[in-house]
Amino acid sequence: MDSLSSRASETNGDCGNCGEKMSQFDDPDRLKPGDNPESLSSSPCSEWARLERCAYACAKGFVIGAGLKGGLAAFGILARLRSRQRKARVASNPEAIVEAIKETLRYGLFLGTFAGTFVSVDEFVAAFGGHHRTAKWRALLAGGVAGPAMLLTGPRTQHTSLALYIFMRAAVLASRCGIKSRRFGPLCKPLTWTHGDTFLMCLSSSQILSAYILKQDSLPSSYRSFLNHHGGKHASILHGIKEIATGMPLTNLEEIEKHYQSKGVDIKLDPLMKVPCTMVHGNQSCTAHVVSFLIQAYGRALPVYLPVYLIPALIVHRQSLWKRPYAILLKGLLGTARSSLFLSVYCSSAWMWTCLLFRLFKSCNIPMVAMGTFPPGLALMIEKKTRRMEISLYCFARAIESFFTCLAHAGYVPPSKRLRRADVIVFSLSTAIIMHCYAQEREVFRSKYLNVLDWVFGVPPPCDKEPHMNGSKHI
Repeated sequence: MDSLSSRASETNGDCGNCGEKMSQFDDPDRLKPGDNPESLSSSPCSEWARLERCAYACAKGFVIGAGLKGGLAAFGILARLRSRQRKARVASNPEAIVEAIKETLRYGLFLGTFAGTFVSVDEFVAAFGGHHRTAKWRALLAGGVAGPAMLLTGPRTQHTSLALYIFMRAAVLASRCGIKSRRFGPLCKPLTWTHGDTFLMCLSSSQILSAYILKQDSLPSSYRSFLNHHGGKHASILHGIKEIATGMPLTNLEEIEKHYQSKGVDIKLDPLMKVPCTMVHGNQSCTAHVVSFLIQAYGRALPVYLPVYLIPALIVHRQSLWKRPYAILLKGLLGTARSSLFLSVYCSSAWMWTCLLFRLFKSCNIPMVAMGTFPPGLALMIEKKTRRMEISLYCFARAIESFFTCLAHAGYVPPSKRLRRADVIVFSLSTAIIMHCYAQEREVFRSKYLNVLDWVFGVPPPCDKEPHMNGSKHI
């Protein structure tokens, strides 16, 4: 039986506002001669229920999109106001607020349109093609048709990272389906490794952090700003490390010295240095730098994870929040503290490992930077097991984008002139797979994601169940 139909069949058989029982469809004797079973499923009650489901999906999608984007934007603006450069940024705050409002509305329209389009196509195909006859492919089609809603975030805005992340999520769901299959189970066996998510994070870390130091233009601007903020180092320092690693002459030592002098640290850098530890942390020792950086990084990480835990708690646990608010809020605060520790340890250990390798081998080059940025991915083990795959997939999508951008800049991958919006195509393909799994393979989702999907997209009204003549049973 179709999983969505099975959920609908548990609702006491009531058909919305009309009060008719589904038993009249299950019992062929109740059908009068000349009655068309399909016409019964298209009663005014079911038509109203379909429209209601579409309207609710649009509204709920808009609330989630605007809430997530608006919450992150609000915390970003608050972080700006509390930064040390507050005086220099006061003039740009109104512009930042206007831009944040625009982004909030764009993402609200994006998710609202996506949800509404999916439900509309789902209901349209079910009404004209039959609920059970189209069950195996209807959600696949609806998810693909809804994918181009991404263009509402900005027709000229590329979302390669988002598309790759959603594609990774779709691949994980497809692999979970493959693990259950007798035919594809052995091929998907490596995906069940206990610490495969941590290894994936280490691979991603090596590419992302190397690009952060050596080639920042291979990263999206928003993610580049995120890394610059949490990396905790001035741009002149990163440029100096890049010059040493690539064998270029040092050209900005005076700028680095001025940066440290503005912080009350008087240093004199050697233009012939081979190890950039003095450049990275001034007069501090490597150990003292890691400890002090960890404390500062934790303070920077807290504002990032507060909305990550607070906003989903209001959506996923909306019903339980009134019954046990303190338990849910405490769980959210503990999750915020734990995730903030992960991010701060990740950033501080990146500088620790690079300093360690630089001093151990008494040199700094590109392979050394790549090696030193691999172990920081182990910090992912601080996170809950249920969140590790989420984070590693997100970072892996960023790493893939950065890796191929570097290859393209080096001339190994020619840019495609024909396929300008590959991100929309990949996103649509991914959402088709995800929504198909949602309709047909619900057990591959975790319960919290199912709760959100069910809340947004709803389940088809019981009226949509097709009657079967001659005493046949539902498939």
